[in-house]
Amino acid sequence: MQFSYAHKNTKDGERQTRTVPFNKPRISKEIQALRERAFEKEIPVSDDETLNFLCTLLRAVKPENILELGTAVGVSGGVMLEVCKNAHLTTIERDENFFSQARENFNNLGLAERVTQIAGDAGEIINGLGGKFDFIFLDCAKVQYIKYLPRLKELLTEGGVLVADDILLFGYVTGEEEVPQKRKMLVEHIKEYITAVTNDCGLQTTVLDIGNGIALSVKL
Repeated sequence: MQFSYAHKNTKDGERQTRTVPFNKPRISKEIQALRERAFEKEIPVSDDETLNFLCTLLRAVKPENILELGTAVGVSGGVMLEVCKNAHLTTIERDENFFSQARENFNNLGLAERVTQIAGDAGEIINGLGGKFDFIFLDCAKVQYIKYLPRLKELLTEGGVLVADDILLFGYVTGEEEVPQKRKMLVEHIKEYITAVTNDCGLQTTVLDIGNGIALSVKL
């Protein structure tokens, strides 16, 4: 099966931090099997440290209505629903093959009835969404994070949590790694997002050195 996304094996993490050895997710063997198959195909799914953080945070927050931008093959969505037994997930994916594979995976995991899958461009779709979400996982095209932020704030409940993944982008954003020429504009867009969420009076944000970098924002 062919996917339109750039392939990258994330089994050993996208960015090595000193805390990687301590942060291992507690997930079902079925989810782990999905991850292993994704790793083999070099489909970029969340690494151990990111998944472990998500699991820990979700157990504390206990959201009931989750929005995910970037389904991929359903690994992170499946984890979120396994942790939050009473939650419903709305998840958006633009790649048709990913969308189909995720649907099959949600069915096999027995989670399909708790998932609303939407195929298409996340920017267009979120503008048409109704209702509110108490947890949003932003893990789609990084260049669009800053563009999506105003609408995501509208969709987020008061006290709701917005998690933006890959915010340090292989260490390019922190200066750990030299930025390739073709990535410089992307890094600037991510820096715009970080500046926006850390200076927004309507959000309380912390940027975490976990996995490939996470920005955790709570709506005030």
